[in-house]
Amino acid sequence: MKATPLLDVHRDLGARLVDFGGWQMPLQYRGILEEGKTVRRACGLFDLGHMGRFHVVGPDALRLVDRVCTNHAAKIPLSSIRYSLLCNEHGYPLDDLLIYREEENIYLVVNASNSERDLAWIRDHGKDLHAECIDLTDNQAMLALQGPESENILQRVVEGYDLSTLKYYNFGFATVCGMSDVRISRTGYTGEDGFEIYFDPKEAENVWAALLEAGKPSGIAPIGLGARDILRLEAGMALYGHELDETSNPMEAGVDFAIALTEQKGDFIGRKALERLRTERSHRLVGIVTEGPRVPRQGNELIDPKDGQVLGRIVSGGVSPTLETNIGSAFIRLGHDQEDQELVLDIRGKHQACKVRDLPFYSRTRKKKTAKPF
Repeated sequence: MKATPLLDVHRDLGARLVDFGGWQMPLQYRGILEEGKTVRRACGLFDLGHMGRFHVVGPDALRLVDRVCTNHAAKIPLSSIRYSLLCNEHGYPLDDLLIYREEENIYLVVNASNSERDLAWIRDHGKDLHAECIDLTDNQAMLALQGPESENILQRVVEGYDLSTLKYYNFGFATVCGMSDVRISRTGYTGEDGFEIYFDPKEAENVWAALLEAGKPSGIAPIGLGARDILRLEAGMALYGHELDETSNPMEAGVDFAIALTEQKGDFIGRKALERLRTERSHRLVGIVTEGPRVPRQGNELIDPKDGQVLGRIVSGGVSPTLETNIGSAFIRLGHDQEDQELVLDIRGKHQACKVRDLPFYSRTRKKKTAKPF
C-alpha cells in the first residue's frame, strides 16, 4: 500500500489505519461520532495526501480539460474552482473532481482510488493537443482544515494573506509556516467552512504539528476518513463508488449542476449520451432517516410497505453525529421520492421503517439542520 508522509504521525496518535484506495490511511483516532462533532463545533485536521493531484499545462490545457470534463472550464473565473465529472462515451461517471482555473494552466484534484485511471484517461484523450497532464500526487502534501474555527486557526500560520478575503470555492497562494507559494483553497468535503492546502511533502510533519498547536485554543483535533464520510453524507455530497459509479445516471444523482450541456461548452466526451440520460430519469437521489437499531448500508433495498415492491436501494449510510439518528442516501423510483414518504428498509431480511428526506440533511449556510427527525 501507498502511504502519505504522515503515516508515522498517525501511528503515534493511535489511529486505526485502513486500506483506502490503495493507501494506508487513518479511519479514526478517537471515534467517528466524536470526531464528526468536533468538526461541526470547532475544527478538524485531515490528511488528504491520498487524493490525486494533476497539473494540466501547455497552450491547449484548457481545451483538454473541456474535452474530458463535463463542466465548462473555459467559463471558470481565474482563481476559482468548480466541481465536475469525468464521464465515458456512454455518459456514465468515471470519477468526480475539482477543477482549479489558473491563468494559463489547470489544476485538478481527483479521487485516490481512481487517480491512475483518470491520469491515463486524460492523457489518452490529449495526444493530439499541445498539453501535458503531470501527476503531482507524490510531489505534494495535502491537508484540510474543516469547521467553524478553521479560518482563525489557519490564519495563525499564514503570512501576508487575509483569509477572510478568500471566497468559497476560490484559491490563492500564500506563505504558510515559512513556505512561500503554498496553494490554499476554500473548499472541503464536510459541509463546513474550511480550507485545503498543498505544499512540499518534506514539510508535512512540521505543518501538521504547527496547525495542531495553533488550533489548541480553538479545540482542533485530528480527524479520520470515517468522520469525513459521514459528514459529507450529512451535507448531501456525492462519493464516487456510492452515489456515483460507472452504472449510475448522473442526472439522477443530484450533480447535474456540474454538467454543461450549453452551446458554448461545445462537444465533450459523453455529451450526446448525457443529453439522452437527461430524458431517461427514473429515480432520484434522496435522503433516508430511520430510528431503528439497524444502520442503512450500501445495497440495502427499500420497499413499499403497501405492496412489497422494491422502490430503490441505499448507496450510503451511517449514524449521523449532528442529527443523532441513522441516515442514508438512496436512489428511489420517481413517484415515491417525496419528503415524508414512508418506506421499509430491508437489511438482510430484517425490516425497519424509514422515511424519505430531501438532501442535504445539514447545511451550515442555512444555520440549521435541514432534516426533520423521523
